Amino acid sequence: MALLPILTVPDARLKKKCAPIANVDGRVVKLMDDMLETMYKAPGIGLAAPQIGLLERIIVVDVSEHKEGAKEPIAMANPELLWLSDETCVHNEGCLSIPEIYADVVRPKQIRVRYVDRGGSVQERDCDDLLARCIQHEVDHLNGVLFIDHLSSLKRNMIMRKVTKASR
Repeated sequence: MALLPILTVPDARLKKKCAPIANVDGRVVKLMDDMLETMYKAPGIGLAAPQIGLLERIIVVDVSEHKEGAKEPIAMANPELLWLSDETCVHNEGCLSIPEIYADVVRPKQIRVRYVDRGGSVQERDCDDLLARCIQHEVDHLNGVLFIDHLSSLKRNMIMRKVTKASR
């Protein structure tokens, strides 16, 4: 496995829409493994392929608490949100591509997602709470959307000024 560099704003690749994966082959499985290793090392709970510079529809997530080394990684190719609950919740979000920046984001509390797993099988999964939020956040990345895009333009501009100033 290999650690991969994580892109940060304002890298233009973070705002691009990703192409679907034709099939989950050895290259994609290795990429998923490398993405998980990179995510754990960062540390984070989700990572999308555009965050490592690949415009492909692949995400990895793990919202387990890693108690005693236990991990519950989920790797998804071509994730598609089939259903979003009307019930929403507000939680503080951050992003490995926008280091040290956090903001409250409103998202649906529950989702249903369809994806292709590591073995090439199509899966559907109902998710709620943190897992639902994390998957939505990572799927947004595949569509060129950052969590700050869910904020008011005033808050988003303040964050981008702060990021720009910190990078100098």
